[in-house]
Amino acid sequence: MRPRIMTVYGTRPEAIKVAPVIRALEESAHFESVTVVTGQHREMLDQVNELFGIVPDHDLNIMSHGQTLAQIFARVIDGLDQILEKEKPTAVIVQGDTSTSTAAALAAFYRQIPVIHLEAGLRSGDISSPFPEEANRKITTQIAALHLAPTEVSKANLLTEGVLNADIVVTGNTVIDALLTTVGKELPFSDPALESLAASERRILLVTTHRRENWGGAMEGVGRALARIATAFPETEIVLPAHRNPIVREAVLPHLVGLPNITVTEPLAYGEFTRMLSLSTVILTDSGGVQEEAPSLGKPVLVMRENTERPEAVTAGTVRLIGTDEERIVADVTELLSNPIEYAKMANAVNPYGDGEASRRTVSAIRNRLIGSSDHIDEFTS
Repeated sequence: MRPRIMTVYGTRPEAIKVAPVIRALEESAHFESVTVVTGQHREMLDQVNELFGIVPDHDLNIMSHGQTLAQIFARVIDGLDQILEKEKPTAVIVQGDTSTSTAAALAAFYRQIPVIHLEAGLRSGDISSPFPEEANRKITTQIAALHLAPTEVSKANLLTEGVLNADIVVTGNTVIDALLTTVGKELPFSDPALESLAASERRILLVTTHRRENWGGAMEGVGRALARIATAFPETEIVLPAHRNPIVREAVLPHLVGLPNITVTEPLAYGEFTRMLSLSTVILTDSGGVQEEAPSLGKPVLVMRENTERPEAVTAGTVRLIGTDEERIVADVTELLSNPIEYAKMANAVNPYGDGEASRRTVSAIRNRLIGSSDHIDEFTS
């Protein structure tokens, strides 16, 4: 009987990064794949599944308006426990650092099912930032049996914390697999304003912001900074796919009213977002995944955070940490839009996160751990 590999995920970022792995497992003659979604993100999660042709075997559908992190955690553990009892998987894959991934890891651990941690070893060094992700990923490390690190830096973090070298494989990041599969399709925008913008060939500053630790005054400062940039660079279009959380919208959007060169949209489906990444000149974000995706397309990334668990691109020069200070945001965006030499330095830096083969390495590592194989695992060198 083939080993049954259960992949559990609940948010859009998780879905993007597990999709290539699920596809690779389904194509493998060595495994049976079972997929479980929690619905921590509902509509955005469904969009990614549809794009990659994934039909989940189980859906916990835990999403509830205004739910707390504790409620998410409890619902995932309770709902998944029943599925684990029924499906009896050989191993469970979790991805990254969401509440879904850590709760799923605990649920599997309680049933003594090995946990495989995809994108293991990321660390910011500050348990409160990002919150709750830094704590989530550290907890999952304590539970996992196999740690699939995206880079050598992540592997070094795990070794420092006492994880055995034999339990770590460097695969590269599967987000690059997903990106390279999707970006070439040039999927149409559902918003006609974006389709018109794409045809105009105007410069684009793409902005994403949602990070919990930036809620409140810091995010209001982001809104003011965007208004100032829009006024200073009327020939540049600022595109803001607005996160649906009302806390985010109420902090940012009031500052942007009436500015003709700011386009605020609903969150973009993943295929549309990758196309917008490819069209953009500069990326301003507090997201984690964008720090990995944009460098693959030669796009400079300014990160509105004080630290990052993805330091590789900062070292390479394609990502710059700028925090959330209004003056700093305006200054750094202005520099990239005004100084071709500084722009070229960041745009031409090497992306350290992957080569599009991470999902293949992931499946090989799982096969080696669960079945045993004489095949050499070709680890990624960042």
